[in-house]
Amino acid sequence: MNELVLVTGGTGFIAQHCMIALFSAGYRVRTTVRSLSREDEVRAHLKIGGVEPGDRLSFAVTNLDSDDGWAAAAESCTYAFHGASPTPSGDQQSEDDWVRPAVDGNLRVLRAARDAKLKRVVLTSAFGAIGAGQKALGRAFVETDWSDLNGDIAPYQKSKTLAERASWDFIASEGRGLELASVNPTMVLGPALGPDISHSIRTIKQMLDGQPGYPRIKTCVVDVRDVADLHVRAMIDPAANGERFLATSGQSLWMVEIAEVLKQRLGDLAKNVSTQVLPNEAIEQAALNIPAMKALLPLLDVDLNASGEKAQRVLGWSPRSREDAILASAESLVRLGIVKAND
Repeated sequence: MNELVLVTGGTGFIAQHCMIALFSAGYRVRTTVRSLSREDEVRAHLKIGGVEPGDRLSFAVTNLDSDDGWAAAAESCTYAFHGASPTPSGDQQSEDDWVRPAVDGNLRVLRAARDAKLKRVVLTSAFGAIGAGQKALGRAFVETDWSDLNGDIAPYQKSKTLAERASWDFIASEGRGLELASVNPTMVLGPALGPDISHSIRTIKQMLDGQPGYPRIKTCVVDVRDVADLHVRAMIDPAANGERFLATSGQSLWMVEIAEVLKQRLGDLAKNVSTQVLPNEAIEQAALNIPAMKALLPLLDVDLNASGEKAQRVLGWSPRSREDAILASAESLVRLGIVKAND
């Protein structure tokens, strides 16, 4: 299995767990970063995750906004995982700041993969490309669903939807035999690898830090290690070509139910965790002055339940429980000192 796999966005949470899964399966990895100054950080995070790849890991400097470096990054690779994309950082000033890098970045990676004659690209998309901008359907969301761009949809979710659609259109019109599969995770939890935590893991940190209550939001969760495993399965299984796969574990949970898992299972570590539900009116009032709260309004009282049945049936995927994913996040935050055990 000494094949070389390109993993874009090597400083990312999902990307690093994907690298761990690839090294564990015997592959070599080339990962992209904006600056080689991040190499030591990436290697340190992989070590926390249990692997020290040495020269089986190499780095390429690229940027989603430029063509420079993508051909060299893809050279000699057999597969690629592409998940590099703008995330909610606060730097985006307009919708175009989200959409343009996501769409253009996907197309740059796909062109480079096609021209380098890679076999398959596994795209890290999101549930935001499946279930955003619409009310609950009365059933679980599945892979044939797409987010409604005409609905009340956040810029990040819109960017993921347009970027994934552009990718499938590219494969159909210009792919010249390049294969594509997508993995669409719900809320990704599981073990953090360093202090630069993801948006989802930050939710668990805020709970442990004593956030006073939670909006009426109901979502599915999945462990990042299972997301990585699904990427590897989607990379090598012939049945994955041309398919989307939701990465989700079990039924959806209210945010307060996530807090209750922490409260019930972590003992004194969860002594600051609230189990209060905030009324919708409080969120609506806060949204008048806080942009982050405004982004929650379309999600209030919507059941974002999704099914992972397809990945389990087609690829033999078997994810951890929701509770395990939640607890793994919390325990890693304490282990890394991001949340103090004696607070």
